[in-house]
Amino acid sequence: MKKRSFEFLSRLLATVSPSGYEDEAAAVWLEEARSFATDIRRDTHGNSDAVINPGGRPRIMLSGHYDEIGFLISHIDDNGFCWVQPVGGWDPQIPQGQHVIIRGRKGAHVAGVIGKCPIHLLQEEQRNKVTKLDAQWVDIGAANRRAAEKMVSIGDPLVLAPTLQRLDRDLVAGRGMDNRVGAFTVLEAARLLAKLKPQAEVHAVATVQEEIGLRGARTAAFGVDPQVGMAVDVTFATDYPSMGDAVKKYGKINVGKGVVITRGPNVNPKLFNLMVKTAEKQKIAHQINVESRGTGTDANAIQITRGGVATGLVSIPNRYMHTPCEVVSLNDLTATSELMAHTCAAITEQTDFIPF
Repeated sequence: MKKRSFEFLSRLLATVSPSGYEDEAAAVWLEEARSFATDIRRDTHGNSDAVINPGGRPRIMLSGHYDEIGFLISHIDDNGFCWVQPVGGWDPQIPQGQHVIIRGRKGAHVAGVIGKCPIHLLQEEQRNKVTKLDAQWVDIGAANRRAAEKMVSIGDPLVLAPTLQRLDRDLVAGRGMDNRVGAFTVLEAARLLAKLKPQAEVHAVATVQEEIGLRGARTAAFGVDPQVGMAVDVTFATDYPSMGDAVKKYGKINVGKGVVITRGPNVNPKLFNLMVKTAEKQKIAHQINVESRGTGTDANAIQITRGGVATGLVSIPNRYMHTPCEVVSLNDLTATSELMAHTCAAITEQTDFIPF
């Protein structure tokens, strides 16, 4: 991966942007988009759109969401401890003992930690149970509520602290890969398309609020009104211990073995075939998986927008999803961007996506 692209990814991953509070991620994404795209659009929902070849045909929408799971402060008690509500799907075992960053007053980042009762003081029957989220709190070091309220307020968002690390080979680990890497790859695809000069008008869209119900993709797709859509998200890698049963359901998906192309009812079969053909022609490393129903991705919302959209889904293998140490491959990110870009470049106004 090029140095500039990695620096962009690093800045994007460092933002505090849970669902409904994506403005920090949007600022980084838009700054990078303006470095090569002249047609930049935003909507009142918070979706960001970089358009390549305005006025071309057909309209294609690339979609990757830039929100993440997190928390909102719901109560500050008299002792200055902050109680929170979850945003998105949390495993309650994950947050306890983690460092967090709160977007506090005037946008200032406030450090904190998530606390719980020590195991030494728990009753025997409690030790073998998962501590529920409502029994965990955030400690920002405040002496009391008045001191805490000088730093944070009700409704402030927080996420686990950024932890981007380089691992062996081309692997990186950190929180928020789901799905900052999707928003990253659609913009990297747009960067490539600016040089490929497609016939289509291509909208690289970073969407909001996917983690709470694919909300941004619905409004963005309605606004763009594409004839073709490609969503990108992370998917479950199945190449690490304990994933035996998952292999039977999701297939053998390896981190570092390329972009995952999905086949199933949420995917237009002709677009699927075009993506596979393009990957083979361009020698892009790829894997195939199957989803037998509507997926929990932006592709689900895009496909059933207006009169229906010819939709594809590409995914990035991800280990340890919804934890602070999600692992992905930089080469897989590059493969994903290249596949989307070259697929878009192969689509013309005459390309037929009517399935049968």
